[in-house]
Amino acid sequence: MRVFVLIFNAGTENEGIHTVRLGDRNKILMFESEDDATRYALMLEAQDFPVPSVEAIEAEEIKEFCASANYEWEILTANSNELVTPPELNVEETDWKPDGEPEISEPSRSNTTDDAEPDFSDSELEKIRRKLEGLL
Repeated sequence: MRVFVLIFNAGTENEGIHTVRLGDRNKILMFESEDDATRYALMLEAQDFPVPSVEAIEAEEIKEFCASANYEWEILTANSNELVTPPELNVEETDWKPDGEPEISEPSRSNTTDDAEPDFSDSELEKIRRKLEGLL
């Protein structure tokens, strides 16, 4: 059966699937209706959450992923008269980073400060300085 899930940064190495936190566990919501999934995504956006993509996927794939990640899952039926809304509180830190936010990694040369260790020893710097002065 094909269902719709919410994916952040779809198609990138930084992909993340939307989950709802239940205690110490995560639950993936699978929507039978693409319209319901889109409505839910818009409600997340209204809560200043990054905007997810609505992606169609086989329910069995999600169930297998949930089993491997120790997640719960729930299929939200299209015929339900009950409107599903996101929780009022969102987690402060996600396992993925929204687009435009680089992951924390080793500092680059441009981020080093004047206190940083030089790449050359004092004697090497002195030789370079002499050569440069000789050019003047």
